[in-house]
Amino acid sequence: QVQLVESGGGLVQAGGSLRLSCAASGPTFTNYATGWFRQAPGKEREFVAAITWSGSDTHYADSVKGRFTISRGNAKNTVYLQMNRLKPEDTAVYYCAARKFYYTEYEGQYDYWGQGTQVTVSS
Repeated sequence: QVQLVESGGGLVQAGGSLRLSCAASGPTFTNYATGWFRQAPGKEREFVAAITWSGSDTHYADSVKGRFTISRGNAKNTVYLQMNRLKPEDTAVYYCAARKFYYTEYEGQYDYWGQGTQVTVSS
């Protein structure tokens, strides 16, 4: 069984930065792609960014491209989301998710989810 735990959320002013972490554990956590999603109040959950197991391939939603960077740690069981130039519309609960092999933008195709971490950007 794979477990995912997010951390790093908080309150930040517009224009500021935060780094989220997603720590994975489980005896079978190999060859998993990881995605970040977010859900704002009253809105559906949406794709933010994703990365392959090797870390060599990444993909971003247009709304965060150029501001957010997804990366994987050397031990591969931790994925980071560096968020720069934050905007109030980035306010949401951020979730990481994992699925075997390659990433996708579709949340229904992810097998494991974390509990989420709140990011609030004040104007």
